[in-house]
Amino acid sequence: MFVVVGHSCPLYPRLPGRDCSGRTLPSDDAVETAEGRSSVSHQLGQRNDGPACTPVQRALLALTIPLEMLQVVKGRMMQAMSNGLSRQTHTQANVQMLPTYICSTPNGTEEGNVLVVELCQSHVRILLMTLLGDGNQSPHMTDKIFDIPGDSMQGPGEAVRGGHGRGWLLLGCPAPGRLRRAPGRCWGSRLPPTAWVLGKEEQPVTPPVPLQLFDFIAQCVRQFLAGVTSTEEYLPLGFVFPFSCKQTQLNKAELLSWSKGFSCSDVEGKDVVQLLQSAINKQELFHVEVVALMNDTVGTMMTCSTRERPCEVALVVDKGTNSCFMAEAQYVEMVEETNGRMCVNIEWGCFGDDDALNDILTPYDQRADQESSNPGKRRFEKLVGSLYLGDIVRHTLMALSAEKALFIGSNVTVLGTKGALKTQQVLEIIDTEEGMAKARVALEALGLRPSERDCCRVQQICRAVVSRSAALCAAGLAAILGYIRHSRGLERLVINVAVDGELYRAHSRFGEILQSVTGLLAPECMAALVPSVDGTGRGAAIVTAVALRLADQRREMDQLLAPLRLSRTDLERVQALMRQEMELGLGQETNANSSVRMLPTYVRGTPDGTERGEFLALDLGGTNFRVLVVRVAEDGIRMASEIYLIPTNIMQGTGEALFDHIIDCIMDFQLKQDLMEQVLPLGFTFSFPCQQLGLDKAVLLTWTKGFSASGCVGEDVVQLLREAARRKQHLALKVVAVVNDTVGTMMSCGYDDPKCEIGLIVGTGTNACYMEEMQNVGTVEGEQGRMCINMEWGAFGDNGCLDHIFTDFDRLVDEKTINPGKQRFEKLISGMYLGEIVRYILLALVEKQVLFRGKPCPRLQTRDIFKTKFLSTIEMVMPPPACGTGTVMGMVMLTVPLARGSDGLALQQVQAILQDLELDASFEDSVLVREVCQTVSLRAAQLCAAGLAAVVEKMRENRGLSQLAVTVGVDGTLYKVHPCFSQHLQKMLRELAPNCTVTFLQSEDGSGKGAALVAAVACRGAES
Repeated sequence: MFVVVGHSCPLYPRLPGRDCSGRTLPSDDAVETAEGRSSVSHQLGQRNDGPACTPVQRALLALTIPLEMLQVVKGRMMQAMSNGLSRQTHTQANVQMLPTYICSTPNGTEEGNVLVVELCQSHVRILLMTLLGDGNQSPHMTDKIFDIPGDSMQGPGEAVRGGHGRGWLLLGCPAPGRLRRAPGRCWGSRLPPTAWVLGKEEQPVTPPVPLQLFDFIAQCVRQFLAGVTSTEEYLPLGFVFPFSCKQTQLNKAELLSWSKGFSCSDVEGKDVVQLLQSAINKQELFHVEVVALMNDTVGTMMTCSTRERPCEVALVVDKGTNSCFMAEAQYVEMVEETNGRMCVNIEWGCFGDDDALNDILTPYDQRADQESSNPGKRRFEKLVGSLYLGDIVRHTLMALSAEKALFIGSNVTVLGTKGALKTQQVLEIIDTEEGMAKARVALEALGLRPSERDCCRVQQICRAVVSRSAALCAAGLAAILGYIRHSRGLERLVINVAVDGELYRAHSRFGEILQSVTGLLAPECMAALVPSVDGTGRGAAIVTAVALRLADQRREMDQLLAPLRLSRTDLERVQALMRQEMELGLGQETNANSSVRMLPTYVRGTPDGTERGEFLALDLGGTNFRVLVVRVAEDGIRMASEIYLIPTNIMQGTGEALFDHIIDCIMDFQLKQDLMEQVLPLGFTFSFPCQQLGLDKAVLLTWTKGFSASGCVGEDVVQLLREAARRKQHLALKVVAVVNDTVGTMMSCGYDDPKCEIGLIVGTGTNACYMEEMQNVGTVEGEQGRMCINMEWGAFGDNGCLDHIFTDFDRLVDEKTINPGKQRFEKLISGMYLGEIVRYILLALVEKQVLFRGKPCPRLQTRDIFKTKFLSTIEMVMPPPACGTGTVMGMVMLTVPLARGSDGLALQQVQAILQDLELDASFEDSVLVREVCQTVSLRAAQLCAAGLAAVVEKMRENRGLSQLAVTVGVDGTLYKVHPCFSQHLQKMLRELAPNCTVTFLQSEDGSGKGAALVAAVACRGAES
């Protein structure tokens, strides 16, 4: 059953002056409604502490928290949560916000046998659950309860042994319905076969040496397994440990403090998982492994969660109270994990231990607190948990009796006895139908002689105390919902909340008040309350199964991605190989053997600032072709340009058709710019591998980037352009320089920074150029000065020297390209191929049932369906939501202080992208897909850095410098748009070339402006 928060219902069940049927009481205790004020306003907690108030009215009003004050409590809870999550304030925080290391909710594929140990108030429950991978809808369960002997709850922390050193197994005092005759000698027991497991059949047994708690639990596990299975197959165990722990792993947790009557010595500060595992090993149950520890709250959340209906918040209101929720991992600063979400155990029972609740505490609360075993501690829990509500009511009745407002003529001494009034009795009393009768029975059992009015007043007090508990829970829940909404950057939050505990189950009005007040305090949030079924046992089994699924998933991911994760040694080897190929490419006799062509560009200098005039520029390097006019003047450069599309049929048609199309575009542009009558110097950016024989003569070596126009390879592209101009009778064409986009980028940035002597392109393709000493360029005559070398490093590795870093995914991509075996370095780095690499990895993960629950993904079979631009979007972290503030009762309330970007919002965008691709992606799928994208793009950036490190180190050595300072002009959408590529590249370059200080300058239209500047520098040289 779902209960939707936000529907209207009264905050408190009855007006203080009405009985259980709603009729007005004929007494001076009825609260008169002020003129103009409706009864509903009083139900919402608006106080009227005027002199006319009777003692009962004052008590009821003291126990009623106004809505405005609940807003304050909500704000304080949010602030306490933020403090608990922050590394700086965590140690001082009362709300500890403990990470649980549970990073996923169930997806329904969990299967196998799981063992659960649930440590409860007075017993241990052992449960064996078999999950069938059917969405966790019909698990098979077997369980058994073992009473805990009192000496095990409060005995020594280390086992005290006697006899042969195994200890006794006494399972507590006999309890109705729990006696059974032992079928034989029990595991770990010295009782004779005729003995009762829970007691002795005839003769009393000599009291044994007490067992240490964990040894007792382990012997219970052994006995349970002996009765349900004879195999020793691996059994993962989930441990429900309902005490405050500092958890550092899913299976590692140090006990912070005992509560609920437990006080075993020498356990606090120790790893309780290790204590239990050691005890299990002593029982020779080596096939049982404790893989997960959790508290009952986390189990509640998990048992209510399915793939179709994930629960991300849980609330338990039992003897104690607590909550947990799936937080954005990046805000859980106490752990290293920054991806996805992690369940945080709030431990909100301690909220208010710093006096944050002092202004709502009543004298009755303070007296109940002083009676407790931990005065001043767990203040919120003492206002909410059922362990304390009976005593709060009792102290209220004591105070009213002292004022002669109740039980006149009765001896009320019994009300001074702690526990005299039980919470269960309180819950029975507030019942509308039989509450008055239950009140009379309970009071008379204490020796009191209540009147009908006394019974009604007691019922009102009970309702007020329980209603306040629900309202405070609602304030806490509203704080959680508000925090989630802000941290995920959502305008509206829709979420499921698992709820369990005695108060919620036993009192329907508790849930109604929780629902109503939460809706009032968090109107931007729509939460469905989902009642939990066996949240501790079944939930723990599911947590354990999810942990195993995630561990298997992690192994598969790491194994699959390991070849793409390059070590420092791998990258240093790539750097050395690049340097080796560069040397071969520069040598006249060795050039043909190098995969890096090291082509001379005949560009002998960079701009010096004296260039002037108007120039045309052409930019051909991809599916778009640009024509520009560039005006270089003393006050700077001005440009006009237009982009023309090159259809695929022309890219892969004939060379004549391609160059005819280029001339048509040039003529169209000149006509629009009124330049048809002028003959302007033209720089031609041709971004494909060429052997340059002069500044205006370049022979195409091979097509790349999806081009395959026939009749072009081996031809001078400038001549092909001139022939097309003649065919089109366009004679006003003066090509003075042909360059590729990399050289143009260097020249463009060189106009702004004289230190720019390297050009780098990382876009659809990738390439680099740099200024080499002429004496090292064996393929061109001359020894003086420098010349720009077009490396054409995209072909690096075509000779097989990079085979050791090629993965199966890279080979699959390469095989499907139009040039298999060619441009292999480019296929590891450039934007044209990264999306395809990711697609093949995702297909492998689906096949291994790691992604999308292993369901077939036909759309993912489509080539190029996963665009490289998705990598940029997927890896982007959204800006942080603005911190919300508001004023409540004169106080400035901080809703949620977030300093970093919203990872959660980014992952929701990932999920949206995947769903647009018709992929049934969960939030966890989105995390994994992003990890794949991050791995692929990181490798690309690091390989680019390795290549660039070889370049800068060669330049430094060429010039005999101990330290080189140089600027790289860089262009390309991958470098500019991808959120992390540039940082990864620069970081690795610093590591691989520590003696080089490299500055990166993004090019402003390098291929267009750069080509014009090459032409301008050429004209300047001709004039001089």
